[in-house]
Amino acid sequence: MKRQVPGLAETGRDSRPEIPDGVFLVRVDGAQFRWHAHKPFYVLRLFILEPSTSAGQSIVGRLYCTQKAMWKLGWFLRDFLYDPELLAHEQVDEKALPGLRGVVKISHSVINGISLINLDGFAPARQWEELSAAPISSASRSSTAEATR
Repeated sequence: MKRQVPGLAETGRDSRPEIPDGVFLVRVDGAQFRWHAHKPFYVLRLFILEPSTSAGQSIVGRLYCTQKAMWKLGWFLRDFLYDPELLAHEQVDEKALPGLRGVVKISHSVINGISLINLDGFAPARQWEELSAAPISSASRSSTAEATR
């Protein structure tokens, strides 16, 4: 038996507008460590402050904590001005992360049919004006990431 259910088609669509690839000034809204036998990671929830066209939206991404990926976690913590004393003692306090601000460069990828947001690069919040004025192309992606370190 078939039944007509008005409004059901709307639930199949993502109600959030897709955030484009680019550079954003963000504030950390939350961070949670997730243990995985081979790839432990932090789930980061970032609230977009700028540009105004995307302000108010959230970005959710992962930062892996494997030995090979530790440089990226350190880059994020340094550029978002995480407590240097905790960093020196190799400690991440999830309660100290919300409220930190910085610049993040994101891109999207699809793996096994799942759309993921990649956290490609970071910079201190004070560099927002400079970085937001420069157009980011895929050809300059790696040089921009290196320059913001």
